[in-house]
Amino acid sequence: MKTIAIKSIIGALLFVLGSFVLYSLNSTEELESPNEKEDKAHPTTYKTIEVNGVDIFYREAGDAANPTVLLLHGYPTSSHMFRNLIPVLSQKYHVLAPDYPGYGRSEQPAMANFKYSFHNMSRIVESFLKAKQVNRYSIYLMDYGAPIGFRIAAKYPERVASLIIQNGNAYEEGLRDFWIPIKKYWADCTLENGKALEGFHSPQGLKWQYTHGVQDSTRISPDNWHLDLQHLTRPENNDIQLAMFYDYRTNVPLYPKWQQYFREYQPPTLIVWGKNDYIFPADGAYPYKRDLKNLDFNILDTGHFALEEKGDEIAEHILRFLKKHDIK
Repeated sequence: MKTIAIKSIIGALLFVLGSFVLYSLNSTEELESPNEKEDKAHPTTYKTIEVNGVDIFYREAGDAANPTVLLLHGYPTSSHMFRNLIPVLSQKYHVLAPDYPGYGRSEQPAMANFKYSFHNMSRIVESFLKAKQVNRYSIYLMDYGAPIGFRIAAKYPERVASLIIQNGNAYEEGLRDFWIPIKKYWADCTLENGKALEGFHSPQGLKWQYTHGVQDSTRISPDNWHLDLQHLTRPENNDIQLAMFYDYRTNVPLYPKWQQYFREYQPPTLIVWGKNDYIFPADGAYPYKRDLKNLDFNILDTGHFALEEKGDEIAEHILRFLKKHDIK
């Protein structure tokens, strides 16, 4: 009888202990689930909004109540270049990535009705942010996105939470061999000098921009340049690209102004730069160290469109950087 009683007591204790463990596990799951939900990627939405009379296509993801990260694409592409980065950032941030007029899926106004210039592109992005009621943001600046974004940052420094610079130039040291024929066009804007630049946005020229300097070209999707060709082959788009090449000369005199902005306001800045880029070589990355004190500097072993090969690494850099500076 005594043995039976002891077994019963042990059985009861094991039952209570098992119930407590099960309850604890369930409670832990309930406590952890909000964090798991918070870290879950948000779906990307694809929208169009009228900005200054132009229909602007954009990608958006994440909770609009969270801090905004504005992604500004380069030549000759569109917001498509951010397709893999957007879901990662959307876990903790509100992400906006517009296409400029004449690029991607945005409207392409006739040149007779719209001035294709970096000043005008920055006005479009500025008005886009106003239409979206976004008053503070971090900016990802790449290639053409740099002179567009720096114009906005220097104009509204109090609105800029941080800068993320990926192969985007603000120093004359960054205008090397690639720019020789373009500088010739600046000095003498003739049909002949313009014709020499059209190869950059030909099918082979596009493929070269995406694959030059990468470690493994098989990781670079040909969808990139095929999608770019959809807007580059629209009527009048070749002339638009030449107009933007010619207007790039207006950015260079603004470099000292942007450098003064860096020195005066010291925005937290992350640099993630593909060192093998022939268009914007690493020569243009190092001068940022002269003016920016709060700088996270990273040179990556890849080419111009660094996100294509180093996207995961760049995303990790961005998330760590934004968290460090309490941009959360």
